[in-house]
Amino acid sequence: MSEYLTRVRDLAGKVPTALRSVDVLRRAGLVPLGRPDHVLRSMIAVRRLGPIAGAARVAATRDHRAIGLVDEQGPLTFRQLDRRSNALARAFAARGVTAASVVALLARDHRGAVETMLAASKLGARLLLMNTGFAQPQLVDVAEREGVTVFVYDQEFTPLVQALPPGLPSFLAWVDDVPEGVTTLEELIANGDDRPLPMPAEPGGMVLLTSGTTGTPKGAPRQVRSPLAAAQFLDRIPLRSGEATMLAAPLFHATGFSQFIISFALGSTVVLRRRFDPEATLAAIQDNRVTALVLVPTMLQRVLDLGPEVIGRYDTSSLRVVFTAGSALSPELGNRASRVFGEVIHNLYGSTEVSVATVATPADWRAAPGTVGKPPVGCKVALYDEAGRPVTGSGVTGRVFAGSGLAFGGYTDGRHKEVIDGLLSTGDIGHLDAEGRLFIDGRDDDMIVSGGENVFPAEIENLLVAYPGVVEAAVLGVADPEFGQRLKAYVVLEAGTAVAEDELRAHVKTNLARFKVPRDVVFLPELPRNATGKLMRKRLLELG
Repeated sequence: MSEYLTRVRDLAGKVPTALRSVDVLRRAGLVPLGRPDHVLRSMIAVRRLGPIAGAARVAATRDHRAIGLVDEQGPLTFRQLDRRSNALARAFAARGVTAASVVALLARDHRGAVETMLAASKLGARLLLMNTGFAQPQLVDVAEREGVTVFVYDQEFTPLVQALPPGLPSFLAWVDDVPEGVTTLEELIANGDDRPLPMPAEPGGMVLLTSGTTGTPKGAPRQVRSPLAAAQFLDRIPLRSGEATMLAAPLFHATGFSQFIISFALGSTVVLRRRFDPEATLAAIQDNRVTALVLVPTMLQRVLDLGPEVIGRYDTSSLRVVFTAGSALSPELGNRASRVFGEVIHNLYGSTEVSVATVATPADWRAAPGTVGKPPVGCKVALYDEAGRPVTGSGVTGRVFAGSGLAFGGYTDGRHKEVIDGLLSTGDIGHLDAEGRLFIDGRDDDMIVSGGENVFPAEIENLLVAYPGVVEAAVLGVADPEFGQRLKAYVVLEAGTAVAEDELRAHVKTNLARFKVPRDVVFLPELPRNATGKLMRKRLLELG
């Protein structure tokens, strides 16, 4: 009886969240309450097909003539995407792809990548999104660990793919010249049957990979069955149906991938380019009347670094949302973006494992630049000390734990994140302000102990970036015989700018405690980053 009562209480506790989620989806236009038939079909599609093909099916049902995708080859309607992915799914099936298959995708952002995702989902196969920045050993290790049975890739990655086992069924998604001996997706689609397929018995699911900044990336599987999950993004980010979203963040990254699904579900056009180009991004915003731009902070910096003359050539007035995630957005960079594009910054904090944790709205950013905001509906964040005890109070630092309906259930190799009170460790250290807004002070493994004092690099890095002429900065701890570790700063300057080491040290000393002043300052042309813009701190140590 006690177990029954516990279940009833748990269910009752979820009802307010569910009702609030429905209201969020209604405001976004995802749940038209005047069309209960549409709502029911949407729920069935997501539950049976999964979030990728389910979202596309919802959009095609709503208005099949609407433009679903624009890439460098032009536009495709939702109907065209649906039919082309039907033909591709049938062609895959004829070549042995089943619900038991693992379809790996190593591709830039274009229609072939999207159609592969849709086709795999329609067959109930598992989809594995590969990082385009992989080296050959990483690719081979991940493919073996995840049990890849089918490989889809762009022609530019042929040298990497040649290291995979011979005989692995492979198909080309993007062709740069006439290939020999490899079938292209366009061939399969052109010669395929585009009639609808039977629903799979179970949705196939997907595996996203962690950033892999410290070794071979881990696989974080996802299984999303509830259409209410979209509310976690839409609660604090005002995306609306029938608009246009430009994904500068790559599709294999959790940021780009999540917003691709949300945009499809909203029936909004998704604008893609194979490679990020800051000025081409501005042109695409103008040409497609883009309302939401999704990117990582390093991309945003490159756009702003074009300068007012270049930016002013393009009409970006349609932008209502600049959505950043994937790495820390410094106060200086966020403030620069607000001055150029208006109050449109929405700074999301999360991870591949946790998904959404918090979102800072433009109002949050205006009040507290640098914040990652508050948890949206269905999400929870808490701070704990090293002993696992709750940390409370404004400004008190603790380990960040988060939970949501989109959190993963463990890595594909059987390992898991630390869990406290049902919440997952994010691996970060942070604090809350008096209004409950979260700030990330740094990675728990990035903490530097210098002379017995704990130092988190982010505070110093943000201060350095705010200095005139400094574009990027990273601070590391290096071995020191007297203090255990001393601080070393790596700095990138604007072209044509001269800044002395002593200037930067004096700037830090004026604003922070003495023990936070870097002993060494190294100037670099750029900081080493991976394909999703995350700083490769260990690579910095190799640079001296």
